[in-house]
Amino acid sequence: MEGTRAHFKPGDRVRISSRAERRHHRVPAYAKGRVGVVERVCHREFAQPEEVAYGKSSASFHPVYRVRLQQRDLWPDYEAPAHDTLDLEIFETWLEPVRETHRG
Repeated sequence: MEGTRAHFKPGDRVRISSRAERRHHRVPAYAKGRVGVVERVCHREFAQPEEVAYGKSSASFHPVYRVRLQQRDLWPDYEAPAHDTLDLEIFETWLEPVRETHRG
């Protein structure tokens, strides 16, 4: 099967793609473009919902990750504790690596 190797591991910082998608997809608009941390790999082989929803009989399979985001990064006026988080399950095709930049 295509895409069964998980490219991210727990602790990796990832950005959820902000690309526009007109067809069915499972990424909440409020999370697009946000940076989070991979909490775990949920599934190594899961049918791509963008393909399944439209009846594609040979849907590709990709890993699904649980990504933890800080609530304050999602909601500008968030007034609850700074340690509040939200976990989302996101397909690998929607994740981009975040490269750390070092200032010196």
